[in-house]
Amino acid sequence: MSKTLSEIAEQLKAANKKVQLIYAFNGTGKTRLSREFKQLISPKAESDEAQPSALAAKKILYYSAFTEDLFYWDNDLGLDAEPKLRIQPNSFTKWILEEQGKDQSITATFQHYTSEKLTPHFSANLSSVSFSFERGNDQQEPNIKISKGEESNFIWSVFNALLEQLIFELNIVEVADRSTNAFNNLEYVFIDDPVSSLDENHLIELAVNLAGLIKSSQSDLKFIITTHNPLFYNVLFNEFSNKACYMLGRVDDSFTLTEKHGDSNKSFSYHLHLLQTIEQAIADQKIERYHFTLLRNLYEKTAGFLGYLKWSELLPDDKQLYYGRIINFTSHSTLSNEAMAVPTPAEQATIKLLTDHLKSRHAFWQQREA
Repeated sequence: MSKTLSEIAEQLKAANKKVQLIYAFNGTGKTRLSREFKQLISPKAESDEAQPSALAAKKILYYSAFTEDLFYWDNDLGLDAEPKLRIQPNSFTKWILEEQGKDQSITATFQHYTSEKLTPHFSANLSSVSFSFERGNDQQEPNIKISKGEESNFIWSVFNALLEQLIFELNIVEVADRSTNAFNNLEYVFIDDPVSSLDENHLIELAVNLAGLIKSSQSDLKFIITTHNPLFYNVLFNEFSNKACYMLGRVDDSFTLTEKHGDSNKSFSYHLHLLQTIEQAIADQKIERYHFTLLRNLYEKTAGFLGYLKWSELLPDDKQLYYGRIINFTSHSTLSNEAMAVPTPAEQATIKLLTDHLKSRHAFWQQREA
């Protein structure tokens, strides 16, 4: 049943689970969900993030695109100044940098996931960061502007340092024995896709490290993690033994949160979602031209998994060239102004034929009626 994002936020709260994993495709509404959940848990507006009391009053911390908005580039191109990543005044970085002095920990995490030669330099008042590339000799590239992916990794490194410290503090049972009361009211941590531009090895490592950190939490703190990355999701799925798992879906302005059980690959893999999308279009007799693009993508991913050099090798043996040309033409045609959105009946039949062929010929699991 379709719901609003605020209703889905209520569903997540009512689940009362230590860890909840949510898989969703880009553009589904993961980041908006993080905001709705924040409004549900802590509806009071926090107008002055810089006040020392602001952090102690929080019931939820979240990492998302909105967290990245706390950092912005000051290029000052008119004065030809050195580019700096400025930090907007906020309680998170104020506490972790000024009060806890975690700049070295942040640097170590950032270099681990990027390059040990890429070095952040915090300003004396900790209001900005510049970057240099150390070559290991007398040569140095000072004051460089890092890529968007590297910037995301740096911001995650700041949040990771905060996460490590707050879990450590909350693991101290006696409140009076904690070094800070900044997290005493904290109930939730919401993490939305901290995997921008990571290669597979580092992505897996980040997932394992994040899971280990969360599993070290002995307090009542609860965690919600959303991602569009199947590999990141699957690693987390296998790392946690006690969790709730969902697929977030969207139809127009309505949303669904479907709980999933069992093997994560069977429930969440991208190629299975493609197959389900195509099958639904066939069943509803609503095949459109873009389904050829989805079909090609499905063939490519299946070929890669099975070890074929070319996706066209999965096509029917007697007509590989013929069907390959049809898929290539319909999925890559540049004549968009002349193409009809609805394929011809013959093209629609081709979609069904090639979908059925892939399922029957290349060992897709089939549900059998009792």
